Amino acid sequence: MSEFLDAVNSYVWSNALVYLCLATGIYFSVRSRLVQVRQVPEMIRLMLRGEKSPSGVSSFQALTMSLAGRVGTGNIAGVATAIAFGGPGALFWMWMMAFLGASTSFVECTLGQIYKTRDRLTGEYRGGPAYYFSKAFEHTAARPFFKLYGLLFAAVTILACGLLLPSVQSNSMASAMNSAWGFSKWWVAVGTVIVLGFVIIGGVKRIAAFASIVVPFMAVVYIVLALVIVVVNIDALPGVIQLVFSSAFGLDSTFGAILGSAVMWGVKRGVYSNEAGQGTGPHAAAAAEVSHPAKQGLVQAFAVYVDTLFICSATGFLILSTGAYRVFEGESESGAVLSEGGLLATTVEVGPAYAQAGFDSLWNGAGSTFIAVSLAFFCFTTIVAYYYMAETNLRFMLGRFATIDVRFLPGTIGATLTMLLQALILVSVVMGCVSTATEAWVLGDIGVGLMAWLNIIGILILQKPAYKALWDYEKQKKAGLDPVFDPVALGIKNATFWENYDPKASHELQPSARG
Repeated sequence: MSEFLDAVNSYVWSNALVYLCLATGIYFSVRSRLVQVRQVPEMIRLMLRGEKSPSGVSSFQALTMSLAGRVGTGNIAGVATAIAFGGPGALFWMWMMAFLGASTSFVECTLGQIYKTRDRLTGEYRGGPAYYFSKAFEHTAARPFFKLYGLLFAAVTILACGLLLPSVQSNSMASAMNSAWGFSKWWVAVGTVIVLGFVIIGGVKRIAAFASIVVPFMAVVYIVLALVIVVVNIDALPGVIQLVFSSAFGLDSTFGAILGSAVMWGVKRGVYSNEAGQGTGPHAAAAAEVSHPAKQGLVQAFAVYVDTLFICSATGFLILSTGAYRVFEGESESGAVLSEGGLLATTVEVGPAYAQAGFDSLWNGAGSTFIAVSLAFFCFTTIVAYYYMAETNLRFMLGRFATIDVRFLPGTIGATLTMLLQALILVSVVMGCVSTATEAWVLGDIGVGLMAWLNIIGILILQKPAYKALWDYEKQKKAGLDPVFDPVALGIKNATFWENYDPKASHELQPSARG
């Protein structure tokens, strides 16, 4: 089975997907006239101010929901694996993937808002790639193909977010807790399942409330403490930066032979971490209450920066500046050691232990505990976000059966499949806790890769409405207006939610608690 999964992973994450991610980011950056640079001040303004209603969460809550999915083990263990198998240069390619991916995230998340819908069961907003693929082409002869394409993406997302991806998060969480406190991985699995079951039953509102409190707090604490370590080792920083850039382009003789691995692991872990192009961000973006889709597209583009440029960079500099790294030949721990910083014990496995050792260099004995606590919050909120995305796509596939309230009619198709999904993600968490890190990461990479292939190809075909929304937003802002979206005036068809949207009559809109 392991050999089979490795073979599948090698096909999914071939060079073709790596270059597709990079080329798409370059193309969207040029097409948008570097929206990820021009609109940074507006991104920050929108992040802190926005609307909310009984049907939708605020822009800030949607951002934190998105970060809940983005900020996880990829920011700690993912960075460590990228450095271990791609060398320090992999960190540069993670940065590059974030910069280019911000434009990709803008496109996909704006599309998520344009084609969102109101859940007839809960009244909440839902959307994502499955929705925009199926709705955007309803008026064309290509409707049957893209309806099927949307169903395919929904099925893949249910598989990825319901089974493949949660195991990576729970594995890192259990490993860190076992290393720090000696907790049995089975006990970690049981405790996580109990808490997760309580949260996912509460729906998108509870998810948003939970994430808006936990994610920003833990992200800030993690970044600050990591930077303290870097400052203490400030003398090593110039050398670290030089090493990152030289090895990123094969200029360092030690890492010249693994230049391809640096690009591969940097892009792979960059996409895994910030999820730009993967198709997960649009789910959270669609849940937001905004007067114009471009608003949430800009907010979600900034989320990519928060994830990679801030949190992943903090981890990378922490590991490299303290010497808590080891680089292997052949992209495997069984390969020869090409380079090492000298801080790690010979028994340390690739993963969270790199960051734990880095923190221990200043606070001896506290590193394991801090990383365990950080991963407990980061990984748990990511698993919660995965469930929300899987449930959203299940709602899409159920169609009219999703209108049946599963809480009061437990024998219906919708109720049965929803409960099966809940059971599936709980089983995935348990499997991840007790499996090896290699097995968990292979499953996670397959899930990310499959979603990325489908979503990136789809948004390259469907990109035009996102740019119409961007130009319209910028035009209204230039005129001194608070932009309001009118898809009919822009020639965007099948944006049915917005066709009936009247902000003047929407008395339920309330100022965000943060704006």
